[in-house]
Amino acid sequence: MTLAFSPCPNDTFIFDALVNGKIDTEGISFDVVLEDVQTLNEWAKAGKLDISKISYGVLPLVLNSYKVLNSGGALGMGVGPLLISKGKTTKAVEDMLIAIPGENTTAHMLFSLAYPNARNKQFLVFHEIEEAVLSGRVDAGVIIHENRFTYQDKGLYKIRDLGEYWEETVKVPIPLGGIIIRKDIDPAQQQTIDKLIRKSLEYAFANYPQIPDYVHQHSQEMSEQVMRQHIDLYVNQYSLGLGDEGKKAVNTLLDVYQKINNSSAIDASGIFVA
Repeated sequence: MTLAFSPCPNDTFIFDALVNGKIDTEGISFDVVLEDVQTLNEWAKAGKLDISKISYGVLPLVLNSYKVLNSGGALGMGVGPLLISKGKTTKAVEDMLIAIPGENTTAHMLFSLAYPNARNKQFLVFHEIEEAVLSGRVDAGVIIHENRFTYQDKGLYKIRDLGEYWEETVKVPIPLGGIIIRKDIDPAQQQTIDKLIRKSLEYAFANYPQIPDYVHQHSQEMSEQVMRQHIDLYVNQYSLGLGDEGKKAVNTLLDVYQKINNSSAIDASGIFVA
């Protein structure tokens, strides 16, 4: 089965034991692909993969083909994207050119919730955004992942914490990224894979604070301190299992998507693997 996730420390930490033979995979083998999440979003829209990490922002567009697994995702409080600029400015956000890390990302949805009238956007890969702001190619940018830990070191200024705005507005954890699986895969196998991802993360937690070589291998330009910050922020109880609160957060995101995009009602029944 094809299994895709990002090279970011939270994903490699979660999937290390599963893809590197540290747990019993019960006879299931995986063809592993690591790509940035915007590429994974596009591939999910095309139905290219069996199991994949996605931004929850793209979930409404793939529900015809995929279900959401309970384990392996990234949700939480205080984990949202930040809107940053090169320095303090009196310019209104609505008048700025804003760099966004992908059109169908949760970051874009949260930005649109906070600034519904901001239309001047440029979609970039997340790791290109800081440089675009520093060079003046854009007025501001929405940063995610490890950049939220390091932006101040580069003299960048926080305009707004978009995650805080989400939490204040809708009162649920932020669903950043989830793991989806094709609907046409046997339901029993869906449940097995869900269980294996949870076991993989339990293995990682049992050996933490040791950081697996697999995480280091894909985060070579990142200090170990930033790797730990990344894992500590994005990997939590919701990564082990969504639970009722996590599922409520995902359903809330679908409602927000519908309102922001003036789309028809989204049928959220049966979207989670039982």
